[in-house]
Amino acid sequence: MTDAILVMVTAPTADKAAELARALVEEGLAACGNVVPGLRSIYRWEGKVHDEPEALLILKTRASHFEALRERVVRLHPYQCPEVLRLDVPEGHAPYLQWIRDNVRPTP
Repeated sequence: MTDAILVMVTAPTADKAAELARALVEEGLAACGNVVPGLRSIYRWEGKVHDEPEALLILKTRASHFEALRERVVRLHPYQCPEVLRLDVPEGHAPYLQWIRDNVRPTP
């Protein structure tokens, strides 16, 4: 098992996802953020089914940074209840995993 994690966050637009990624990388909470535009999300909210375009932000960070990252996303995000999901990374390319460790700030 590694200490690397992926964090998935949806956003209303690719620009908003990029804005979130830039803030989190600049603040040292994530090593990298990938913006995947063109999602279509179908979900239930406040008793109604919605069908909306969204973008997906995939963040790479360390497990020790998840709580601080989650709190920051919630503060910056325009949604009342943003998706912030942690996915553990059990294995990976060792040099890339080291790059993640080297590119986040010391443990908050």
